[in-house]
Amino acid sequence: MKLNLTNDELLSTTRSVRKRLDFDRPVERAVVEECLNLALQAPTGSNSQGWHWIIVEDAAKRKALSDIYKENFKLYASLPGRKYADGDQRIAQMPKVRDSAMFLADEMHRAPMLMIPCIEGRLENVDVATGAGGWGSLLPAVWSFMLALRSRGMGSAWTTIHLILDGEKKAAEILGIPQDKITQGGLFPIAYTVGTEFKPAKRLPLEKVLHWDKW
Repeated sequence: MKLNLTNDELLSTTRSVRKRLDFDRPVERAVVEECLNLALQAPTGSNSQGWHWIIVEDAAKRKALSDIYKENFKLYASLPGRKYADGDQRIAQMPKVRDSAMFLADEMHRAPMLMIPCIEGRLENVDVATGAGGWGSLLPAVWSFMLALRSRGMGSAWTTIHLILDGEKKAAEILGIPQDKITQGGLFPIAYTVGTEFKPAKRLPLEKVLHWDKW
């Protein structure tokens, strides 16, 4: 199924979906592979194509990865949140965001599939240019994957909490990822969405973040 969305609608309504993931509807491998083939057209530094995609269907492995995420989420949730100036619209949005994130932490294991995108090489303790080049060769492809999901009535949520502390190492052990050679880029639930109508998110106005010629 392909949704009848314009390019602008696709770009402005692809959300991190948590509470509206349909955990009971199976996801077909062929559709995920179709989305990944589109993702492989994303930019990649020096044409390195050092990305790898681990799709987890096995229920026991999904549960084990979700347990890492849930345990790390407890730590994350205990940390002081970011402070915003009085009147900042993000203050009013935080309770909803927090509630949605807590839901996913409890229910992640129910997603029909989980995905961990990876990049060749280790990106901790590297200089800014190397880090930018490494992540710049993975994250555009991940976003393309999420856009492709959205256009097919599916959704995901961009999460990195499982990487906290030794979470990446634990996930690598579960999935047989060579930890010394590969960096994980996140943990993404994959599911059809409950309904396909999504609205653009409330964002800060452009004039607050746009800079012409100087900061």
